[in-house]
Amino acid sequence: ARQHLETLERELAQAAAGRTSGVREELVRAAHTLAGICGTVQVQAMHDLGAAFEGALLRMKNRGTAIAPDELALAHDSVQALKMMYELFQIARKDGLVAIESHIESPEKSSVFKKYPALLKNHHAIVFLCDSLRLVLVGSVPPHDLEALMDTEIEVHHHAEMQPIGILTKVSDGLPGIGIVAAVLGIVITMGAIAGPITQIGEHVAAALSGTFLGVLIAYGFVGPMAGGLEAILDAESRFYYFLKASVIAFAKGFPPIVAVEFSRREIYSDDRPSFAEMETACKALKSKAA
Repeated sequence: ARQHLETLERELAQAAAGRTSGVREELVRAAHTLAGICGTVQVQAMHDLGAAFEGALLRMKNRGTAIAPDELALAHDSVQALKMMYELFQIARKDGLVAIESHIESPEKSSVFKKYPALLKNHHAIVFLCDSLRLVLVGSVPPHDLEALMDTEIEVHHHAEMQPIGILTKVSDGLPGIGIVAAVLGIVITMGAIAGPITQIGEHVAAALSGTFLGVLIAYGFVGPMAGGLEAILDAESRFYYFLKASVIAFAKGFPPIVAVEFSRREIYSDDRPSFAEMETACKALKSKAA
């Protein structure tokens, strides 16, 4: 499994450097083998994840184009986050939970977090992770209660971030109504000039229709799509919080580090999810460096 993870990480690095085009057979084979092994030993969750990742790779391969830069970036960030959590859990498993206390108390000074500057810049996510691990250190919070607490924090964060999006959505919903008001006012003005020249009447009617047109255009052509785009970004960010939660809960339940980060890997959308082999290769590289 570790060899498969190394293969996935190597292939992603080559794709990022432009040395490969599209999805190579090695990537698909690694995901397929992983899914088969997990199915054989009846680890259903890992089997499902491997199969989902294999399906995503096949879709990208059949597309016949190079892997998009955003797909590569997301896959790379996912692997980096998995490596960071694996490294933390390995320290806790090897030296005890107390050994990670200094890392979660001051993540900006932590030798582990400093290896992943892109993740360290996500202040809210790092605070969320460290606060949750701090409760694991305390040891008095059962895993099911910790999971409920983390879900509540994610919900609060999502609700707070949704407020500007809700305002934009309401503005978008109201703009066509303003356009209708403009049209009605234009018709009123037109009726007042009904006895005037035909060209003047035409100008008033055109002004009335322009108000309706602008209201609909701004609502559905600009403000609405802007709100939808922000909501999509927020959903992706919230997914990252669930991603962090999965590994923390698994670790709190006593699962080994590699299994704990596997729980997180399952939270990644199938189109962007690294294979188990990629994750295992990255984790193995960390163990090699530590040795």
